[in-house]
Amino acid sequence: MKERMKELMTVAGLPYGDRTHTYNSRLAQELGKWADTQLGGEPIHEKLYRAYFVDNINIGEINQLVDIAESCMLDGEKAREILTSRSFKAQVDADWQRSRENGITGVPTFFSNNLVVVGCQPYEVLEKFVKHLIQLKAKFST
Repeated sequence: MKERMKELMTVAGLPYGDRTHTYNSRLAQELGKWADTQLGGEPIHEKLYRAYFVDNINIGEINQLVDIAESCMLDGEKAREILTSRSFKAQVDADWQRSRENGITGVPTFFSNNLVVVGCQPYEVLEKFVKHLIQLKAKFST
């Protein structure tokens, strides 16, 4: 499985390190949700990706997450506060619920017109998906 992931990431042009552990990403999701509310918070998503998939950092650990937030020029004390109080738990719970309702079981997921492509897929699969959506649109717009 590890080799398959590495191959998929290479094909997608994404960095992928020699991961030795799987860490719970729930707190990282809550941090990302908070960062989305902050001016300049968008870079945190790439930093979290790199921390987990490239640098093998435990993104379930609050101190690591605070460091990542600070590396994005976000307020570290505020990040620690939202993580310890779990202020964005309900928002992430709602995202998970919406995902379950739409049959989303993996990341990334491409969803349109009640059609789903789950997981890191080769370019050709995504191209076929988009072409199919274009055909559907043409079919129903005539």
